[in-house]
Amino acid sequence: MVKLTAGELMSYLDEVFPQMRGEFAIEDLGDMRIRTRLHVTERHLRPGGTVSGPSIFALADVSVYMAVLAMIGREALAVTTNCSIDFMRKPAAGADLIAECRLLKLGRVLAVGEVLIFSEGGDQPVARASMTYSIPPVKS
Repeated sequence: MVKLTAGELMSYLDEVFPQMRGEFAIEDLGDMRIRTRLHVTERHLRPGGTVSGPSIFALADVSVYMAVLAMIGREALAVTTNCSIDFMRKPAAGADLIAECRLLKLGRVLAVGEVLIFSEGGDQPVARASMTYSIPPVKS
């Protein structure tokens, strides 16, 4: 069951990561899944005009982070403990990136997520990531 709405998640992200304000948007949120958007600007581009690997990683990472928080509530200290990412094709020039994320496992201590990233309007993924998050113990 989802504990935070898309609006609550975005407000919380703005609160704990103000330096990222306006870079990401939630397009859809449901049980164990989220679709997010990276608003691609010049700062996300590498030489040659394509979106940089670190920007693609950031979209994957924030997508899993928000999917986890949607399920467990406000927990700023949930952290990435593992990531494997495949960069499969060059993103479309000038297009935003869309991440389709689903949580494969949500336990007491670990969450495992899978993310497919697409150029807006594209049907072939530009990247695929598998990420594991550590969830801090519940305070009694």
